[in-house]
Amino acid sequence: MLDLRLNCDTVRRVLTGFIDNEVRKAGFERVVVGLSGGVDSSLSAFLAAEALGPQNVWGILMPYRTSNPESAAHATLVVEALDIHNLTVDITPMVDAYFATFTDADNVRRGNKMARERMTILFDHSARLGGLVLGTSNKTELLLGYGTLHGDMASAVNPLGDLYKTQVRQLALHLKVPTVIVEKQPSADLWAGQTDEAELGFTYKEVDRVLYLLVDQRYEVADLIADGFDERFVRAVYHKVQASQYKRRLPVIAKVSSRTIDRDFRYPRDWGR
Repeated sequence: MLDLRLNCDTVRRVLTGFIDNEVRKAGFERVVVGLSGGVDSSLSAFLAAEALGPQNVWGILMPYRTSNPESAAHATLVVEALDIHNLTVDITPMVDAYFATFTDADNVRRGNKMARERMTILFDHSARLGGLVLGTSNKTELLLGYGTLHGDMASAVNPLGDLYKTQVRQLALHLKVPTVIVEKQPSADLWAGQTDEAELGFTYKEVDRVLYLLVDQRYEVADLIADGFDERFVRAVYHKVQASQYKRRLPVIAKVSSRTIDRDFRYPRDWGR
């Protein structure tokens, strides 16, 4: 069965309850979220404002000199719609200072550096404000490894990680995220003209169908090919999921004792509180 439609009312209650519970039981009251002007960060901010109150949400805009002005404009739409706190930190000086030394860097290296620079800023302000960093990575990105380790994939709490990109759009429309944000071409805006789907080589709608069957319905690659999916596409998607597994778990620890962290010594994050 292939059905990615959400019961948006139910998912909304689950995710706002998740944010409220996870933030407060960790001893915090507020969150910090990087606002890119895209649908994922916008939805995270909308959910957080509903869960914790807008006074407990900080949206941080972190443009680079080549960023599309539309990104900041759309992020500002979210700030104004929710009436949340906001701050703009230009990452150009720190990024350019680094690459003044490493001038041979390609777009991928530069994009990874920008993503990690933004995350260091978010964690710094989470310490300054006494709040947790709210995640914005969706299930499609996490499964494909389409994100930067210790960059945009990092967070303390992630409400979107079990929603495929097409489901993020559904829920965003339900929560009344501005339509111009929901319907625009997804882009990390890491270099001029960059779009997610052009970089990946397929659309989110196409890949979400394959991922849903592979992951949620436990289909084998051979099953999808037998059902008429393009073999090269299915194998390429499966390879991306398999090759990016290291991004979805804690660093592997060499086992030399009887109780190894994350192997034998495993407790909930709020153990003992």
